[in-house]
Amino acid sequence: MSIAETSGIGGLTGEVILPGDAGYDDARAVYNAMIDKRPAVIARCRSAGDIAAALDHARRSNLAVAVRGGGHNGPGFGTVEGGLVIDLSRMNHIDVDPHARTATVQGGATWGQVDAATHAYGLATPSGVIASTGVGGLTLGGGHGYLSRKYGLTIDNLLEAEVVLSDGRAVTASETEHADLFWALRGGGGNFGVVTSFTFRLHPVHTVICGPTAWPVSATADILGWFRDFLPAADEDLYGFFATMTVPPADPFPEVFHLQKACSIVWCYTGDPARAEEVFAPVRRMQPAFEGIGPVPYPALQATFDGLYPPGLQWYWRGDFFRTVDDAAVQAHAEFAAELPTMHSAMHLYPIDGAVHRVGQTDTAWAYRDVNFSQVIVGVDPDPANADTVRRWATSYSDAVHRYSAGGAYVNFMMDEGQDRVRATYGPNYQRLTEVKRDYDPDNVFHVNQNIRPAGS
Repeated sequence: MSIAETSGIGGLTGEVILPGDAGYDDARAVYNAMIDKRPAVIARCRSAGDIAAALDHARRSNLAVAVRGGGHNGPGFGTVEGGLVIDLSRMNHIDVDPHARTATVQGGATWGQVDAATHAYGLATPSGVIASTGVGGLTLGGGHGYLSRKYGLTIDNLLEAEVVLSDGRAVTASETEHADLFWALRGGGGNFGVVTSFTFRLHPVHTVICGPTAWPVSATADILGWFRDFLPAADEDLYGFFATMTVPPADPFPEVFHLQKACSIVWCYTGDPARAEEVFAPVRRMQPAFEGIGPVPYPALQATFDGLYPPGLQWYWRGDFFRTVDDAAVQAHAEFAAELPTMHSAMHLYPIDGAVHRVGQTDTAWAYRDVNFSQVIVGVDPDPANADTVRRWATSYSDAVHRYSAGGAYVNFMMDEGQDRVRATYGPNYQRLTEVKRDYDPDNVFHVNQNIRPAGS
């Protein structure tokens, strides 16, 4: 009798891990150590058939289902107390077609794995800023990062998805097949099924001119006010996200800056290297106290923060979209930057203009196509004793600037904040999403997420 059969999951070829098994605690752990849940069963699936078998077991056993890709989700939606976790980590194959400039990526891969595979051909697609992030969660939430001003969101480069539905059927979603499902997958999160593979459009990206510039924290208001106006007017080849931070005691920062509070902009330029001096001239006129800009292979930029933010830290985050950063919000950012509670805590303000704005508000589930910035405030620390401290700081900070926001947030930057917050995030697209949910997951099997309830339920 197979291990799958002993747990009641007949037909599953992957590994099943139960409470009490060796490795259970490692298998149930997610990126955010503030999340401590004990699932009844973890199914490490290897195929669409395995996923269908796991879903059938959950249905027969009346178990809630969580789907785990990279496990980075802030509120811990990649696990579930007393339920069944579909763990996709063994499904991480990547097939790159350099001639068609596409990559087909299984749902359990990480962006670091994708970057390594596509970089061999001088290609890439937009993703986030942490290489250990899972492809599935980031993509289904929308996906933005260093390439977004030039090439759009991750979902704007999604060509096709293979999906296992709640009843176990496997379908292809694209512009021509299950087009309503494809529309919903592009920003609607994990509400509609388990995506076993994604096919992405790739772009020529190899070596980028990138790195941080930093100023003392006392300059936060001045630098943020400049950045807010400068970047939306800049060429789309130039990307930079603004951060308030404590300088980590590591390269490339000189020792004199270590553990000093600062404001920073992390840059990525994908244009003609011969123009780099001209492009960065306005930045240098702002007289940064530190500059670390230079040519770097794109995957190395993507992995820059992985060492600073390994799995197992305590995280609490809040997000918001902003059309601009009002002067009053600039002052609030300056005040909270001076009160950063721990070395890992930070605020990041990511630009999402340029190519992102060239997709219509209702063309995908992502509704905020007219905003310029996606903000995340993260209270982070290794020590569980500081969990309340970082949570209070992040919440107070978020409350202080939310009034200046566009109303919704990037779903991948939200905690478990309730249905009103979910509705605000999808805006005019919410009703259509409930109808797609009714058609593809009428029983709301996939509810361990930023949940969109089926229409009529």
